[in-house]
Amino acid sequence: MGRKKTSGLVKRGDCWHIDKKVRGRRLCESTGESDLGKAEEYLARKIEEIRQASVYGVRPVRTFRMAATKFLNESCKRSLARDANCLKQLDAFIGDLEIKKVHMGTLQSYIETRKGQGIKSGTIARDLAVVRRILTLSARVWRDENNQPWIDTAPLLQLPNWEDAAEPYPLTWDEQQQFFKLLPDYLHKMALFKVNTGLREQGGLLATMGLGSQSPRAKNLHFHHPRKIGGL
Repeated sequence: MGRKKTSGLVKRGDCWHIDKKVRGRRLCESTGESDLGKAEEYLARKIEEIRQASVYGVRPVRTFRMAATKFLNESCKRSLARDANCLKQLDAFIGDLEIKKVHMGTLQSYIETRKGQGIKSGTIARDLAVVRRILTLSARVWRDENNQPWIDTAPLLQLPNWEDAAEPYPLTWDEQQQFFKLLPDYLHKMALFKVNTGLREQGGLLATMGLGSQSPRAKNLHFHHPRKIGGL
């Protein structure tokens, strides 16, 4: 007859999961373990973390991966897919780190590795901006069950700028034609007008004319040019 397992552990597939009420709080999560003994050790650690937090106000250990997961689950920004991709890249470097240990020093390996892969500083800066946002939320917004922030303060992250951005250059007629083919009709007309006038949106004319929206006025506008515009 096998030994009795600890209450609160349920096996789903090959992995043990926790489903237990601890000090009035329901704990539901995967242990990530297929071995019962290791799963029981994991549960014991979680129970002790909750006890320490409840009795002594000690924060439970939270990794950057946990914070990144919370960020992705609670965000609804348009660029979330890009954020998820950059966090996937970062996970191999800082995913297992306690979130309070994430700073410029522990991010240096990621920065150097990406730089060695030929990634531009602008791309790395956008990745670090996501990390900075998560750390800021951890310090200023997110609270645990004892009303404590996840971390005391968010460290300063310096975004790299190696002045390695690609130099701007004028499009050839062929390049312009290829780009314009990808635009919907209302944006095609707006872009055609802008590249041939140099007009900036700050001037307010485009907004006044309704060119920035799918309005009948935008769709019915026609531009007449003294010469052929790149075959368009």
